[in-house]
Amino acid sequence: MAEKRDYYEVLQVTRTAGKGEIDRAYRKLAIKFHPDSNRNDEDAVAKFKEASEAYEILSDQEKRERYDRFGHAGVDGAAHQFNDVEDIFEAFGDLFGGGVFGNMFGGGGGRGGGRRRSRRGADIRCNVTLTLEEAARGVSKEVSFRRRVRCGTCSGSGAAPGSQPETCATCGGQGQVIQSAGILRVQTACPHCHGSGQQISQKCGDCQGSGLQQEKAELTVEIPAGVDDGMRVRLQNEGEASPDGGPPGDCYCFISVLPHALFKREGNHLVLQLPISYTQAALGADIEVPTLDGPNTLRVEAGTQTGEVFTLKGEGIADPRGGRPGDLLVQVFIEVPKKLSADQEKLLRSLAEMERESVLPHRKTFLEKLKTFFEPDETPQT
Repeated sequence: MAEKRDYYEVLQVTRTAGKGEIDRAYRKLAIKFHPDSNRNDEDAVAKFKEASEAYEILSDQEKRERYDRFGHAGVDGAAHQFNDVEDIFEAFGDLFGGGVFGNMFGGGGGRGGGRRRSRRGADIRCNVTLTLEEAARGVSKEVSFRRRVRCGTCSGSGAAPGSQPETCATCGGQGQVIQSAGILRVQTACPHCHGSGQQISQKCGDCQGSGLQQEKAELTVEIPAGVDDGMRVRLQNEGEASPDGGPPGDCYCFISVLPHALFKREGNHLVLQLPISYTQAALGADIEVPTLDGPNTLRVEAGTQTGEVFTLKGEGIADPRGGRPGDLLVQVFIEVPKKLSADQEKLLRSLAEMERESVLPHRKTFLEKLKTFFEPDETPQT
């Protein structure tokens, strides 16, 4: 399988291009490689699909941000699979507005031969909140959300039981209309019946003619190990039903990861700030540190300074794309005790004398301070 080209390279725009520039670049390429202008040219069709895939990612702010961070791996599965050119016409036809190419793209460029294309159901979202441990290891979560499904009363037709649909007066039941623009004659879906060739004479009372009803869905979603805050898990065909018999949409579970009391996440790495004593830093020590899989031993070498970082390989977060797991980065800082025992203070003062360090004198008791206040030292006059 050939390696995918960079999406910015495909659309011939810079990585800082705005939405309007991306729209214009895609229009230009779509017109250039339009199948009706390149008949029997499979290479043109392939480039047409490639440009459409690139546009779908770069025109969506969230998908573009993920692509900029992780490349193609970050948007794997996020782009629709365009099985044929008509899928592209349906997805992006409104980008081209009115006029020759608006009609051409909006209706499939005459390639449908009068065939009605069913619309895909709408995608929906639900939210899933995880602890850091759940995100790191993967978990099964119960989710619930509301979606529209086919109306049981009218079986999705939108017509009241017993009523009969009427032939669309605009297209005469053909579902398609012919529009002319200069020398081109373009066949598009009828704007009134949306290609069905029929119109509802009496709407269903339960769905008001939409053919869809609301329901509460409850599903179990498998969250893979290593997901991060803001990522999405796709539940294929669990979205809303199509209004005219097409495939259902998808449900996207948006992941939120709660803050952790000990660890901070940076990509697939975990950061732990660990307090150590002055003696441990000066003399070195083997210290037990927490990890997501239980305690582990960290060797702190003699002479360790505040801010130094030690690495425990593979003790971070799993890579959801199958790469190596991250590491646990332990940043130590020397914790100074607020209170000392008499023996501790004596030893430290001895150490200070050996190092010839200037330290504050021994603290006076309150009574000693009070006596000094009322009986100040008198210096003899000369």
